[in-house]
Amino acid sequence: MKHFEDNFAHDFLPKPELQPDYILNLPEFQQPEILNCVERLLDYHIQSRHGADICLRTFETAWTYQDLFEKANQIAHVLVDDLGLKSGNRVLLRSANNPMMVACWFAILKAGGIVVATMPLLRAKELTTIIDCAEISHAFCDNELADEMNLVESEFLTEVCFYRDSTLEKLMASKPKTFANYQSHSASVALIGFTSGTTGLPKMTAHFHRDILNICEAFPSYSLQPTSKDIFTGSPPIGFTFGLGGLVLFPMYFGASSFLIEKSSPDVLLQAIQDHKITICFTAPTAWRVITTKVHNFNISSLRKCVSAGETLPLQVWQDWYDTTGLKIIDGIGATEMLHIFISSNEANMKPGATGLAIKGYEAKIIDEQGNEVPRNEPGRLAVRGITGCKYLNRPEKQQEYVQHGWNITGDIFRQDEEGYFWFMARGDDMIISSGYNIGAVEVESVLLTHEEILECAVVGIPDSERGMLVCAHVVLKEKSKASDDLTTAIQLWFKEVAAPYKYPRVIHFVEELPKTETGKIQRFKLK
Repeated sequence: MKHFEDNFAHDFLPKPELQPDYILNLPEFQQPEILNCVERLLDYHIQSRHGADICLRTFETAWTYQDLFEKANQIAHVLVDDLGLKSGNRVLLRSANNPMMVACWFAILKAGGIVVATMPLLRAKELTTIIDCAEISHAFCDNELADEMNLVESEFLTEVCFYRDSTLEKLMASKPKTFANYQSHSASVALIGFTSGTTGLPKMTAHFHRDILNICEAFPSYSLQPTSKDIFTGSPPIGFTFGLGGLVLFPMYFGASSFLIEKSSPDVLLQAIQDHKITICFTAPTAWRVITTKVHNFNISSLRKCVSAGETLPLQVWQDWYDTTGLKIIDGIGATEMLHIFISSNEANMKPGATGLAIKGYEAKIIDEQGNEVPRNEPGRLAVRGITGCKYLNRPEKQQEYVQHGWNITGDIFRQDEEGYFWFMARGDDMIISSGYNIGAVEVESVLLTHEEILECAVVGIPDSERGMLVCAHVVLKEKSKASDDLTTAIQLWFKEVAAPYKYPRVIHFVEELPKTETGKIQRFKLK
């Protein structure tokens, strides 16, 4: 069944036999065939007479559910009436975490579009790759991020609309505050998340309208038990599915509110928790480590739930935070391919140092290279299935790597103990996870190889107590005599100008040659 006027996403979904098995037998995960997730997340609260409740807060402002509802409706009119959006068109979102980004997110789905939210740090080259891969026709961009957006050149992008005292607000002003939502299907694609991989071309992960609602019944119900009185905050960008869930989907599903921070730091996060009585906080292990050293300067007595994801949570970080505050950090593992967290714990079943158990809606096991389950406490590949699953668009070869015999193979090495708890061991590929960011080694290499002084390079992750891992580049120069600390600094500064700064190599080793196999393949394991 074709759900949209623009069938790009539908046509490039993996064939049914390549998709994972879904477990949707519980009543809370059974969605109607006609479904636009916006109606449950936003419109429902207006219909339930909770429009006056606070929905989004910042240091400067507060929006009610009614405010967000009306602005999203006006933006949806702009998309359809002024920008010519057709159902199924992909719309890029380029913004830091702020209320207008959330309004645009909902507006795109109301109008029948597909959201492609991106991180603020991405540069024009990376944005262009995303736009070309997903054949994106429309973009909303915060004016503060206009410079890189204006450098994008793509034959697919026909409409770019800026906001923050700009074009979008002027167009919205004359629009009605009501809008008839596009009647999507439960299995219509609602969003595309781009994930870095070990190849240069990024992968597009598609998620349905039903997926968005079902994850709200999974992790938050299992680990957080939210109520409408909760106030969520955190540091992950909404462009990450971790941030989207923790800062938009989960709070709004339960009628709670979210405190959005555009430029997060440990001090800013603690200030927000103290001043705005935050109850639930999402951030990465790196931030929890730093926050622990500063928390004595703030009153965080309102905080009741602390969530960590993006990379494994070291036991020492968990213990130091618990010793300092009496609060237990809830660790979790998710994936862009799976939309959100699928293994975690709650305060009742937590085992310090373990990632946790498969949460409601998911099953997990540890397998060997042949797909056989391994004995308890033996390391192996993590396999998971449940209410969500990997759906790579237009990448059947990658789909067959990630989905095997109906199970999603995440690329992580875990072990499972006798009580069923999962313990992280290592990454199974060349992904570097640094301060919660997923950085593909080949992505970094492809940038470095464009530098005029570099002949060859190989990038690996090396352990680091602060960031979890550091990006480390082994570089062969065209003129080896030029190796110096000054050149190291110059390459790092240059990299931050041409690619997202969080990807830059914090460690550079100049080497005479790279270890290779007889066929010329670089042996990264030797560099590690």
